[in-house]
Amino acid sequence: MNVVILAAGQGKRMHSDLPKVLHRLAGKALLGHVIDAAREIGAGQICVVYGHGGEQVRTALDAPDVTWVRQEQQLGTGHAVLQAMPAVAAAPGATATATLVLYGDVPLIRASTLRRLSAAAGSGALALLTAHVDNPRGYGRIVRVDGEVRQIVEEKDADVACRAIREINSGILVAPAAALARWLPMLGTRNAQGEYYLTDIVALAVAEGMPIVTVHPDAAWEIEGVNSKLQLAALERVHQRNVAERLMEAGVTLADPARIDVRGEGACQLSCGRDVSIDVNCVFEGRVELADRVVIGANCVLKNCRIGSGARIAPFCHIEDAVVGPDDIIGPYARLRPGTELGRDVHIGNFVEVKNSTIADHSKANHLAYLGDATIGRRVNVGAGTITCNYDGANKFRTVIEDDAFIGSDSQLVAPVTVGRGATLGAGTTLTRDAPPGQLTVSRAKQMSLPGWKRPAKKAGLPKKD
Repeated sequence: MNVVILAAGQGKRMHSDLPKVLHRLAGKALLGHVIDAAREIGAGQICVVYGHGGEQVRTALDAPDVTWVRQEQQLGTGHAVLQAMPAVAAAPGATATATLVLYGDVPLIRASTLRRLSAAAGSGALALLTAHVDNPRGYGRIVRVDGEVRQIVEEKDADVACRAIREINSGILVAPAAALARWLPMLGTRNAQGEYYLTDIVALAVAEGMPIVTVHPDAAWEIEGVNSKLQLAALERVHQRNVAERLMEAGVTLADPARIDVRGEGACQLSCGRDVSIDVNCVFEGRVELADRVVIGANCVLKNCRIGSGARIAPFCHIEDAVVGPDDIIGPYARLRPGTELGRDVHIGNFVEVKNSTIADHSKANHLAYLGDATIGRRVNVGAGTITCNYDGANKFRTVIEDDAFIGSDSQLVAPVTVGRGATLGAGTTLTRDAPPGQLTVSRAKQMSLPGWKRPAKKAGLPKKD
């Protein structure tokens, strides 16, 4: 099956310089959702008709399996599909292939619905995706005679009787490619908008005696389009609710299914083991894996990371491109940056930041530290206020802390430097040379007390300083 996606609209009601189809739902462009749906049903060719936004749209979503056709003038949906027909005809076996028409601003259409629509079209029918709605305003109406579809009338061309019809046209259809190529040049513009309506092919199919069948989506939101920020926000919540329901059906405990966001480009996936618990206001981006018995506290952001079994992530943590080991305790207010890999039973406490570092089993940094470009062994204790000084203004250097070392509070480790196995750094140490194994290393100024010293007193009559 060939797929034509219409994505040339300007989106005036979005009130944005960004082309409408590039606005994001769940972190992915609207058009990206539609292209993914086409891929999921195994489209033989995906042809995107673009216009407003030009190369910005094409650059954002270009891929080897997508053909791009520019619609220089937006003269209606029929005209848009007509622009795509040369590319469709050039596909192998195109004349014997059905063509599916989708819309770049209808992001939640499901592959299962498209498969049913394709199956209904069979080898020679025109299949329309329609729905019965309480408020059909803005949609074309399906006109039937004795139960058979005879016409689609757009709202601006509809009389009172037509406007009373509750069966609406989604615009999504499957048609035989050869018939579509035959019908499109026959379309005219004698209508209220002076445009070439794709919906006029229905009357042409009726005239030829071609069977016309209809399929309904499982849910009305599948065919809802985005024309404003309000509609975009509404569909965002629909999508997130669907994700939340799938998670809960799989056994995940959500404190509030209305307060979770799963988003991201490409393959956005949150996979969860057994007995996973997620508190409110958490955001998951890209590929996130939560193993068995993981607990995620409130207001956390996790992006492209793996969390080991039994780990507990306290509230307000940010974890990106990192691996958290089994039974680790992270946070609150901890940040794990790209390249972080933690072993088992590691504790990363409040206001600790780790970047491009490995920390082995049973090590701890419980308070207020920066560990960047470090290799930290087993059973290491990192005191509060510790910093690995990994950057000299031009280059990054690595710090190595071997097993069973103890790093006193307020220490600065100036890389490249190694702390030997079992070594202890006294509090306040600035380490510029390797610390030998098993020894205490201290670097601090000599403490002094000055007898008779008096604190300065304010002199009377002097003006106050601002």
